[in-house]
Amino acid sequence: MASRFAALGRKLAVVTLVLLALSAFSPLGNLLLYPLESRFPAWDPSRGAPDGIIVLGGSVDSDLSAAHRTPVVAYAADRLIAPAELARRYPNARIVFTGGSANLIATDAREADYAVPILDSLGIPKERLIIERDSRNTWENAIFTKKLVTLKPGERWLLVTSAFHMPRSMGIFRKAGFDVEPYPVDWRMGGRDELFAFTRLGKEGLEKTEVAVREWIGLLAYRVMGRTGELLPGPGKD
Repeated sequence: MASRFAALGRKLAVVTLVLLALSAFSPLGNLLLYPLESRFPAWDPSRGAPDGIIVLGGSVDSDLSAAHRTPVVAYAADRLIAPAELARRYPNARIVFTGGSANLIATDAREADYAVPILDSLGIPKERLIIERDSRNTWENAIFTKKLVTLKPGERWLLVTSAFHMPRSMGIFRKAGFDVEPYPVDWRMGGRDELFAFTRLGKEGLEKTEVAVREWIGLLAYRVMGRTGELLPGPGKD
């Protein structure tokens, strides 16, 4: 703005403000989220009891937990609540929690270490849990979990994660050769009736847009790296 390109700077500032307003108050976040959250339907329990339940990390802030020496649930608490209910309903199912640290610089704070006491307090005893604490991303969640458990022919495993994250997660697990059934939780919008809804709370709109954009970028990146079989994995095989 203080250079000879001030005119261009003013135009960029206007564009930035318009994009910010669209992200905060328009239906943009809903339009980006809906294809992700609606891709996989809710799990059908009529098919029978699962043999195993895989819970993806992403709920517990490992750094804050380490700093305060107590578990801190910062996001997606449904990822912890849902498996507790499933564990009560299916007492013979094996339960795996997979989540280490996503930090670029390695630390000793691992999400799994702090998720265990939470799950224990929700009724899943430590002895029943299989813990994977080294993964840094969803690809490693799939690879490390597959190595950790002994899969038997015909077994049925559920994958518990946020609805918006389910397409990428399913594509990754399929690519890793781990056949799982989706159990989506942690929805961020109600359904089609909210597709074109505006919001009066800018923070809410920005959060939806940020989550959706990040996930779409993740889908594209994982497809380019060959870690999923298609851009937007859906029901059925890739």
